Amino acid sequence: MASAALALTVILGGTGCAMLTYQATTEKYDASDGVSADVGALAVRNILLVMEEGGSDANLVFTVSNSSDEDAELEIGLADGDSQTVEVEAHGQVVLGADDDQEEPLLIEGIDAKPGDLVDLYLSTGGSEGLEIPAPVLDGRLPEYRALRP
Repeated sequence: MASAALALTVILGGTGCAMLTYQATTEKYDASDGVSADVGALAVRNILLVMEEGGSDANLVFTVSNSSDEDAELEIGLADGDSQTVEVEAHGQVVLGADDDQEEPLLIEGIDAKPGDLVDLYLSTGGSEGLEIPAPVLDGRLPEYRALRP
């Protein structure tokens, strides 16, 4: 009986410590260069702008997923300027600017920014309150962004 109690203590003591340990995998974070936001049923991921050094136009690159049963529209643009609309089918996904077989990135004109800056973007969708997020501005120094310049 004493050996069974000792074995149980050893087993619980050796495996129970994971219950109290911090688990970094439960934390959400942006694993790439862009930022993320949730607007209603739309999940917008890896939002970033790519521009030429010294230019005033930038390509807006991101992925948007719709988790609802209805089609949705994402309005996205400069916080103090015009916005553009992206249509996303129910349970669908739209990738702008990632690969040649995806949709083209959105062109944002007249940006007063340079690579390394953050630009405030405004995102909204039909039935929810919009939000403003700071998106990073990158240039084509990295090979993965070279083809995304305007």
